[in-house]
Amino acid sequence: MGRPVVAEAFRRGYETRASVRDLAQARLFPKGVAVVPGDLTKADTLHTALEGVTAVIFTHGISGNDAQGAEAVNYGAVRNVLSVLEEPAHIVLMTTVGVTKPSIGHDWKRRGERLVRASGLPYTIVRPGWFDYNSSNEHQLVMRQGDTHWSGSPADGVISRNQLAQVLVDAITAPSANKKTFELVAVKGTTQSDLDPLYAALTTDESGSDNGPGDQDTLPAGNEPQRVKEDLNALRGRFNR
Repeated sequence: MGRPVVAEAFRRGYETRASVRDLAQARLFPKGVAVVPGDLTKADTLHTALEGVTAVIFTHGISGNDAQGAEAVNYGAVRNVLSVLEEPAHIVLMTTVGVTKPSIGHDWKRRGERLVRASGLPYTIVRPGWFDYNSSNEHQLVMRQGDTHWSGSPADGVISRNQLAQVLVDAITAPSANKKTFELVAVKGTTQSDLDPLYAALTTDESGSDNGPGDQDTLPAGNEPQRVKEDLNALRGRFNR
C-alpha cells in the first residue's frame, strides 16, 4: 500500500517523504518524492524520516502467526514512530477489517491502535477490507464501526488500493475524521466526491478508551503483557500539551 499512498499524497501537492529500508526502492516513487532510509522496527533509524513532519501515514504490516515478527512490525513500528516524533503530527494508521478477531497478527495490530489512541495526537484509524477484490462497479465507500465481520475472507468487505490510498491521505486534513476508528469497504455504486458526510456520521472514539466504538473487548487491557502496559503508559498523553 505504500506506493499508492505516496503517489496520492504527492498528487495532492503534499511535500511527501517515503521511508524505505532499501534506497533502491526510490525508483518506485514519483520524481520529487523525498525517499529516506529507515527501518520501522528500529527506532534509531527513523529520526531523519520524521523530522519536521506534520502527518504520518502507516501502511506497514505482516500477516501470519509469526509472533516475533508481528510484534516487531505490526506493533513495534507504531511504538517506535510515536517515541521518535518530537512534535505533534496527525497519525493515520491502517490496520485491517476483522482486527478484533483474536489472532497473533490481529492482536499486535490492535495494540498498535491503542498506542495511537493513547498518544494524545490527532489520529484516524482505518481498517480496510480486502485489497482489490472489488468488482469494477464497486466504488461506493462505506465506513463501518464495531468490527463485526470476522469471516477472514473478502466477504468481510473489499476495497481497491487506489480508493484506500485516497481515504488515507484525505483523512490528514479532514477535521471530521479526527479521533475516528472505522472499517472501510466499497459496495456497488460510484465513489463519493466528498467524504466529510461519511466521517461526520461516525462515532468519535471515547476519550481514554482502549477500543474503537462498538469493538468487542477480545483483548482485555488487564491481561496484557507487562511490556505492552509499560509502552502504553510511556506514550499515554505524551502530546497532550
